[in-house]
Amino acid sequence: MWKKKVGYHRRSVAETAMFRIKTLLGGHLRLRDYEAQVGEAMAMVKALNRMTLLGMPHSVRIG
Repeated sequence: MWKKKVGYHRRSVAETAMFRIKTLLGGHLRLRDYEAQVGEAMAMVKALNRMTLLGMPHSVRIG
């Protein structure tokens, strides 16, 4: 399978994550300084992870 040989799955997962961030939180960084941009990007990722966590159902084992 060619996808496993070239690591396509990992690339696909990364592209999907970037699409989600850009769609939900905007397609560009607003700050000019590189260090500030890193912090801004990390804040976006943290916000997206929090939204994902809040949207997940809570499972309870029965029995």
